[in-house]
Amino acid sequence: MKTRTTRALSAGAALAGLASVAACGGSGSGTVTGGKPSFEGRGPITYVAGKDTSGVIQHVLDRWNKLHPKEKVTFIQLPTDPDAQRQQMIQNAQTKSDAYTVLSLDAVWTSEFAAHRWVDRLPEDRFPLRQMLKPIVKTGEYRDGLYAVPMSSDGGMLYYRTDLLKKAGIARPPVTWAEMKADCTKVKKLPEAKGMSCYAGQFQKYEGLTVNVAEAVNSAGGVVTDAKGRPHLDSPRARKGLDFLVDSFKDGTIPKDALTYLEEDGRRAFQSGKLVFLRNWPYMYALASKKDGSSKVAGKFSAAPLPGLDGPGTSSLGGHNMALSASAENKATAIDFMKFFASQEIQRFTLSRAPGAPTYHALYNDPKLIKQYPYLPTLKKSVLRAVPRPRVFQYGDVTAAIQQEAFAALTGSKSSAQALKDLQKTLQQQPAAD
Repeated sequence: MKTRTTRALSAGAALAGLASVAACGGSGSGTVTGGKPSFEGRGPITYVAGKDTSGVIQHVLDRWNKLHPKEKVTFIQLPTDPDAQRQQMIQNAQTKSDAYTVLSLDAVWTSEFAAHRWVDRLPEDRFPLRQMLKPIVKTGEYRDGLYAVPMSSDGGMLYYRTDLLKKAGIARPPVTWAEMKADCTKVKKLPEAKGMSCYAGQFQKYEGLTVNVAEAVNSAGGVVTDAKGRPHLDSPRARKGLDFLVDSFKDGTIPKDALTYLEEDGRRAFQSGKLVFLRNWPYMYALASKKDGSSKVAGKFSAAPLPGLDGPGTSSLGGHNMALSASAENKATAIDFMKFFASQEIQRFTLSRAPGAPTYHALYNDPKLIKQYPYLPTLKKSVLRAVPRPRVFQYGDVTAAIQQEAFAALTGSKSSAQALKDLQKTLQQQPAAD
């Protein structure tokens, strides 16, 4: 998922009003035949997602509404906090309300929503899935069925100071953690690097910590949970991954301040010249490249795949998918809208206006887009190697447990071995995705 820094904003009465209007609209609903939804009914629908900070989504909806005046889509914007979005969508599902039609789900929520039958299984032949990157498509699947259609993806990358590495005689970005630490030692001897720290990610106790810990474990050859949601954390490889983070805080590779970092904190630290390396999402590339004075590193950085223990690392797979609420009306319209929104044409349109991670192979190879977003080839490598976060029924409980134990290890109240042993025990009590 994209774990951005903004926190929950009250949707308030305005969203409640939109929801009630949507609940009253429509003429006809989907029916179930032989256990499968028939996707019947045409008319107004709603699209439900977190606050659109890019301003692009409404432009897409306007294009649809102009072409389909009798099947208009109303945009219901939920809070920016992913946990708050998830809770409101679950509440809507549990009350079997038809206020929400098409849901923008974080890629890690598919198993939970599908297992509880809060969303419908989708007709795979209606969507161009073979044109998309396979790991991205897999995030919309549950028990070999399609329950969500990819609309955007995300992968972690290593941002690094090209100017400082070059001056220190380093020819390429690091591939392993050991190389990264050695490069830092060389760079910090430069007068220009005085006072700089080596590396940071997102280590505050929130979803970003789950992402960073999962990446460390996977990049050391370990496994957080397998395809069925079963944990495998009490292992030597998993310990090596968490030890990398714990030891990096101890030896100063990661500054203590990074225990408070969310995405934007790390971005600002890198842009102000405080870090040699930073793990972050693609969205920051354009912001760090601005030449309006807001970034001291514009033209002086690039991005590479994440490093790992013995070679290239493994990113957590982020992104958002569209799912169809099981209690929605006008499901025929909803399927057509989902196909429209997930099309290559619309992804090209949105990517041309805001940085992101497309789902289609072709867009990663488009010369015009690469010129606009030079990170695309690197991002494709990241996505193809990426591993989803735990695919479990109760994702909220699992991520909270990971954050609790990992933060205890990072702050020294537990050893890596004890934290992972306790985490393994906790996650074994959680129902798996299959």
